Amino acid sequence: MTLIRRSAASLAAEFAVGESIVEQMVVQMLHRMGHPPAESEINSWRRSLPVLARDLIEAGLGNVEVLIEHHLPLTSQRADAVLAGAHPDTGAASYVVVELKQWSAARRFEGNADLVEVPGLPGGPRLHPVKQVRGYCQYILDFTRFLEDQPDALAGVAYLHNATEPELVAELASYPMDSHGRLFTSATRGALLGFLRQRLSPDAPGSPFADALIQSKVAPSVQLLKVAADEVRDREQFKLLGNQQLAVDLVLHEVEQARRSDRKRVIVVTGGPGSGKSVIALSLLGELARQGRSVLHATGSRSFTQTLRQVAGRRAPRVKSLFKYFNQFMAAEKNGLDVLILDEAHRIRQTSVDRYTRAELRTDRPQVDELISAARVPVFLLDEHQVVRPGEMGSLEQIRAHTESLGLDLLAVPLPSQFRCGGSEEYVHWVHRLLGLAENEGPTDWDGDPQMELLVADSPEHLEAFLSQKRDEGYSARISAGYCWSWSDPTPEGTLAPDVRIGGWARPWNVKGDRRVGDAPPAPLWATDDAGFGQVGCVYTAQGFEYDWSGVIIGPDLVWRDNRLTSIRSANKDPDFAPRRRVSDQDFDRLVRNVYKVLLTRGMVGTVLYSTDYDTQQALKALVGRTTSSLSASS
Repeated sequence: MTLIRRSAASLAAEFAVGESIVEQMVVQMLHRMGHPPAESEINSWRRSLPVLARDLIEAGLGNVEVLIEHHLPLTSQRADAVLAGAHPDTGAASYVVVELKQWSAARRFEGNADLVEVPGLPGGPRLHPVKQVRGYCQYILDFTRFLEDQPDALAGVAYLHNATEPELVAELASYPMDSHGRLFTSATRGALLGFLRQRLSPDAPGSPFADALIQSKVAPSVQLLKVAADEVRDREQFKLLGNQQLAVDLVLHEVEQARRSDRKRVIVVTGGPGSGKSVIALSLLGELARQGRSVLHATGSRSFTQTLRQVAGRRAPRVKSLFKYFNQFMAAEKNGLDVLILDEAHRIRQTSVDRYTRAELRTDRPQVDELISAARVPVFLLDEHQVVRPGEMGSLEQIRAHTESLGLDLLAVPLPSQFRCGGSEEYVHWVHRLLGLAENEGPTDWDGDPQMELLVADSPEHLEAFLSQKRDEGYSARISAGYCWSWSDPTPEGTLAPDVRIGGWARPWNVKGDRRVGDAPPAPLWATDDAGFGQVGCVYTAQGFEYDWSGVIIGPDLVWRDNRLTSIRSANKDPDFAPRRRVSDQDFDRLVRNVYKVLLTRGMVGTVLYSTDYDTQQALKALVGRTTSSLSASS
């Protein structure tokens, strides 16, 4: 999507008589995004776009089409401008991505070549503009099928049009450059005009080339899939057993059938924690990429998606772009992909619409409909007992009902085995009974299982000390808790407030956002970064992950009364659970039990429990029969 498009001549003419085009852009932004642009963005348009238009006219490129605020496909990122036209030598399509900066001075941030510090500009360091525009170019090449075999058709420039004194941006000028990323300033404006003349014809109209770019099919390119195949497919940890292999083989079969007979079928893989759903997802991604199929992976979890991007794309950053979110397919082409892998599908929402959704996309269309529509073979992987937020609807029956309403077939593959919690099915069943999630079966004593250790801590201090000892022994460990304490923003000094208070013990929640606070890792990396042990995680950062030892604090929102666990809504602080008009008491009870089910099934080796409620703590001790203090005494 492009906010505004004009020929360079039209753009220059409109700016010559006033700023009506900026007003049009504001209206378009309000219409499409549902909110007006920030004042800083409007000022940027006013100061940068007339300069670009003037330079294009001076270069003799009035026929070039200018795509302003061009959205990169399947992402919220926007390029300031994309110039579309014909190559002066070949007549073939030619595009230049332009990143406009108003900086008059900039330097490396603490010696790091990739990061830039701009004097007087708040908000911390920025990405080097050459690296930024190069990333835009690579992404466009990776997802625009029209350009799949034309990598030379795209170029990128970063233009610091206010930088008149070269010495004030000299540190940026030493950055490595190529055709997808070059730096120009006001002082090197003549070189910029020459570069644009080398890429764009002054005679041919740019409109048909702009149309070709905008109307191109959106799907991962063959080159990107080759990289993904090398990076993901042959990893040793992605080995399949039993129904895991069945699920993969079934999907591959359906992909081939869809190609041969123009058939569409939905596949749902169900399984509990650690049953291998994500292993299946990544194995499919790698194998389908090797076959050159258009495939994407999506989840509804920011933490899970960002961790997968980090792991799968560690050596090949381009692979990260294959990992999307469920709400990025609202405007996807029908059957535009061969396969869409929907991991953690129990986090599918009723609708993709939220406060950030563009106005023209605000409909009542179910999110599951968008996801089924986007691919020939949609693959849902889910655990029905991990629905933990209001508005989540990813159950097998809900997906089956919608699939049947579309006249499509559905195949379900159960994963009876599980590999988390030491592979102990007994432990998972005990958790289900404890939480009232096992039909017609109540809580029972823990009989023990050599594959999984279960203990109760006498206090939060004992819990933390025990897990610290396990970390000293080389195990990974985390502490998580029910959402029963307020969650503060970082202090003005840049530290985390110790919100989780139990007696004299206090620890902060994990970081809220995507940036490290002190030594604490960003929220998406809490479960995988060693420094996450210093904070208490919530279900939204723990879900989808595993660690050797899991410490779980059961808060006052789930307490032992009348020989069973009872939910106490007033003790819960999760803002998503607060509005009774959206979340009934019955729904709250179901969701909060699922929350603790997630927290209690993260550990691979052992779990340590502690309850803030006296009666609950005593009941846990009686059911489990082992405490951290008794274990220490016996040793």
